Amino acid sequence: MTQEEFKAISVEKLPESEVKISGEIPYTYLHAYRKHAVEHVGAGVEIDGFRKGHVPENILIARVGEMALLNDMAEHSLEDAYVEIVKEHKLDVIGHPKISITKLAKDNPLGFSITVSIMPEVVLPEYKSIASEVNKHKDSKEVSDEDITKQIEEILRQKVAYERLQANAQKNAEKSDSEIKLTIPESTAVSEDTEGASKLPPPELTDEYVKTLGKPGQFETVTDFRSKIREHLSIEKAKDVDSHHRAKITDAITEKATIDLPQILIDVELGQMFAQMEDDLARAQLKIDDYLEHIKKTKDGLKKEWTPAALKRAKLQLVLNAIAKKEGTKPDTGRVDHEVSHLLEQHKDADERRVRIYVESVLTNDAVLEMLERA
Repeated sequence: MTQEEFKAISVEKLPESEVKISGEIPYTYLHAYRKHAVEHVGAGVEIDGFRKGHVPENILIARVGEMALLNDMAEHSLEDAYVEIVKEHKLDVIGHPKISITKLAKDNPLGFSITVSIMPEVVLPEYKSIASEVNKHKDSKEVSDEDITKQIEEILRQKVAYERLQANAQKNAEKSDSEIKLTIPESTAVSEDTEGASKLPPPELTDEYVKTLGKPGQFETVTDFRSKIREHLSIEKAKDVDSHHRAKITDAITEKATIDLPQILIDVELGQMFAQMEDDLARAQLKIDDYLEHIKKTKDGLKKEWTPAALKRAKLQLVLNAIAKKEGTKPDTGRVDHEVSHLLEQHKDADERRVRIYVESVLTNDAVLEMLERA
């Protein structure tokens, strides 16, 4: 086919970022695949007097029919033509195309229709202005004395509950088998110990008592204990504040962005969510079917439940990609190389190309978010 013939193919935009490609391929283009079709179809045909795969064309047609060859010709010619059509019309396709043959006859053009998803157009709002407004209301990272007091109370409550549980376990160990059978289940005991501990007055916080908390030698005095609690809470609060603030920025921008999201991108996110769940369960030596039975849910049920989150994740990534493209944001090459090497050391069998794409995406997202936080 000539460049003009490829350009003449119709491309119609459909809802949800799909396009319908339709038209005709000249029979001369289709006929170029006849020799391959004879070999391909003939490879599976056995006829007495001929070696398998070496049946003459006229005898092969008498056995399988002309249409069998035409179907094979159409399949392979469309595969190649599709690549050229996409290139000629500059279509950013995603996923597998759905190909339909609308007309097929010897010595006639091949009629076809192809439906495929494309990367959606993202119409960005004034993202810097939106981010600037959100940045004015960023939560404080300061840890208050009240935060420290609450954390200490929680630590003491857990310690008392653990000590009560240990004491009960020791009592049970001293009982006879018949007596043990009459004791309450362990899960109930844990619950009651925890609830009971919360009702007791907390132990006095002294230098001697804090030495019994944490690992041996971790705390020496009450002042040291409170100082390290503050340090720990400061790190955790800073992470939480930054994470929540970034989410507020991206939520505000994504909400005002216009995106005609294709279903395939939502399905990709759902697939990643299921893969993560299965990986987490595997590390806990659990099977997904057993887990689903335990929580009384099905995969389809979870899929429906997770779809809003998957849609949000897909939109967010498209928005970040669009901002990165508009701003010309690219990650530092040296940092990418370092992170790729680090991941490949941990995952020896990983595909380097895929790892690099993943790292570049993560670092690009991070660079965009840092830029928005400075807006």
